[in-house]
Amino acid sequence: MQHQAQPMPSTDSADDVAVDVDRISKIFQGEDEVRALDDVSVAIRRNEFFTLLGPSGCGKTTLLRVIAGFEPPTMGALRLGGRDISRLPPNKRPINTVFQNYALFPHMSVANNIAFGLEMLGKPKGEIQTIVYDMLKLVQMEHLKARRTSEISGGQQQRVALARALAPKPEVLLLDEPLSALDLKLRKEMQIELKRLQHETGITFIFVTHDQEEALTMSDRIAVMNAGKILQVGSPRDIYERPAERFVANFIGESNFLDATLNGHTVTLKAGGRFQASPPAGVADGAVSVLVRPEHGQVRMGEAAEGELAATIDTVVYSGEATTVHLRLTTGELFKAKMPNTPSEDGRSIEQGAAAALSIAPGAVTVLKD
Repeated sequence: MQHQAQPMPSTDSADDVAVDVDRISKIFQGEDEVRALDDVSVAIRRNEFFTLLGPSGCGKTTLLRVIAGFEPPTMGALRLGGRDISRLPPNKRPINTVFQNYALFPHMSVANNIAFGLEMLGKPKGEIQTIVYDMLKLVQMEHLKARRTSEISGGQQQRVALARALAPKPEVLLLDEPLSALDLKLRKEMQIELKRLQHETGITFIFVTHDQEEALTMSDRIAVMNAGKILQVGSPRDIYERPAERFVANFIGESNFLDATLNGHTVTLKAGGRFQASPPAGVADGAVSVLVRPEHGQVRMGEAAEGELAATIDTVVYSGEATTVHLRLTTGELFKAKMPNTPSEDGRSIEQGAAAALSIAPGAVTVLKD
């Protein structure tokens, strides 16, 4: 299905906007025409951590490259601080980029890597030394300033790449999946580090990722993309708790989709149970699909009482901090309920094939656009 949704027009004042993407399309010509960006508009605010999130091929990296100046837009305009920079070459834009591979000079020291861009800009030697010292302190690398970048760890290399990109004090810093090569533990540490750096520098960060957890952890706002379009822009909480449509709900976090009937603000599940919900604009009464997050379902062994949904246990998955119970409802629909583990309840009483009752938290049912 072709998604046509676009974010609502921005209400930000011009003074609040760092990057204004105005109806940009990018078409790659070839044997088959590829519309990588399709009439995309979004206003990215000053001093915010903004994330472009979506699956591979959705257009997020193409949009980043248009902002950087590596790809000219086919249609539309790009403004930085109110000035049209659509045709300005990359070296004339006050924008820096941190790439996946960091692109450091392995034969040079940490300090010299950070200084390189400043030297290319013709900065005075004394000013360069001061800025390099400030950057080393910012990324907590003072003790490694004389070490070659080929002799430091992946996480340390990433900090050097960040320091080098931040040193010229760009108005905007673009980050193209810079954490993808790191192991899980280091990636989580660097998520917090990136957020700290953005907060301390006050620079607008535009971050590209396909990792929903990264986006939710670091972002002030997220733009969810698919098929060259922005489907929804909002805070992490808005995107997770109030997704605009089924694709967004399915892409962000784990999801349960259930068949239901809508009558005004009342939702009646096909599997039983009645809930109050506010449908999005344009959704009429009748058959609808609703979202319930796994953490909003609670499982009790035994027959269902009034207000509960009857179910059968399919499988039980223990993951340390939580147990996920896979249920089959009387309609044949599947439901995942994720419950935190406690010392007194370890989930061993939940048996495969046993009858169970599912209760859904009030306010946890979200009506979706298809």
